[in-house]
Amino acid sequence: MAAPSDTRQAPGTPQNVPAAKTKPKPDPRYLALRNFAISISVFNIFGYTLLGFEQAWIFPVYSVLTAYVTDITLETLSAWAGNRRPQYLGRGVRGLYEFLLPAHITALAVNMLIYTNNQVGPVIFGAMVGVSGKYLFRAPINGKMRHFMNPSNLGICAVLVLFSRWIAIAQPYEFVENANQFFKIMVPIIILTAGTVLNSTLTKRTALIVGFMGGFAIQAFFRHWIWDVSLFSALGVMTNVPFVLFANYMISDPGTTPNKSRPQFMFGSAVAFVYGALMEANIVYTLFFATAIVCAFRGGGWWAAHFYNRYRASRRTQINPPLTATAESTPLAA
Repeated sequence: MAAPSDTRQAPGTPQNVPAAKTKPKPDPRYLALRNFAISISVFNIFGYTLLGFEQAWIFPVYSVLTAYVTDITLETLSAWAGNRRPQYLGRGVRGLYEFLLPAHITALAVNMLIYTNNQVGPVIFGAMVGVSGKYLFRAPINGKMRHFMNPSNLGICAVLVLFSRWIAIAQPYEFVENANQFFKIMVPIIILTAGTVLNSTLTKRTALIVGFMGGFAIQAFFRHWIWDVSLFSALGVMTNVPFVLFANYMISDPGTTPNKSRPQFMFGSAVAFVYGALMEANIVYTLFFATAIVCAFRGGGWWAAHFYNRYRASRRTQINPPLTATAESTPLAA
C-alpha cells in the first residue's frame, strides 16, 4: 500500500489551497539554440543596416525560407520512412518554432560567411546542403544515430568547392566597414563576450574553444619557426571578426562536437592543427575545410567503433553459443 501523503501546511496557510508546483527548468539545448538564433539574427540586421554587409538584403530571406522548407520536407520523409511522428508536430506553433531553430542558424551563417556577388543560387544551394547534411551524415554516437557534420560549415564548404571560380568567403572588412574606429574595436569584443557567456553557461563548450584558440596560437608559432611564416600574419587571423564568429558560434556547435571536456579540447586542437597543415599545403578557405575534415574523421571513428563492437559481439557468440534445449534429459538407469 502506498504511504499516505504529507498534507501538513505551514502556519497561517489557508486550508484547501493546493501546493505550488515547481516550474520545470528550461532545456539548456533549447536555450542555446534560441540564443544562437537571436544573436545571429540581430547581427545580420546590424550588418546590413550599419556595419557594411555587401550581399543583397533579400539573400538571407531566401536562405532562411529554403532551409525551413528543406528541413520540414526531409523530416517528413524521415518520419514516414521510420513510421513515427515528425518532430515538428504535436506541440503546436511552439514545437515548429523549436524545430526550425537549427535551420534558421544554418541559413543565416551560410549567407553571412560567403560572398556570391549578385547570385543567390549558391546561397540557396549552401542552405540546402547544410540542412540536408543532418539527415545524410549520421553515425551511432553513444547509442543514438546523430549527425556529425557541422551543418553551416558543410554548406559553406560545398559552395566553395563547387563554385570556387567566382565565389569567395566574406571578407573581414565587410563586418566593420561602415563602423567608426570605436565600434571597429567594440564589435569583436561584444561578439567574444556574448559567445563566451553562451558557451560557458549553455553549450558547455569552453574546453573546446580553449583547445582551438590555444592550438591555433601554437600552430602559428610552429609555422613561424619551421617554415619562416610571418608570425604577425599567422596570429593576426585571430583578431578579425569572422574568426571570432567562427570560434564562438560555429566550431562550438553542440550537435556535432563532443560533450566531455577532454574530447572537446582534443576536437578544438585537432581543427587548429589541421588548419596549420592545410595552410602549408596552400589550401585556401582553410578554417572551413579543417572543421569539415575533423568532423568527418569523428563520424568515421564512431562508425568504426560501431562495426568493431558488432564484430566482437559476433565473435563472442561464435565462441560461446547460447545454450538451447535439444532433447529432454534421459533418466539415469537404476
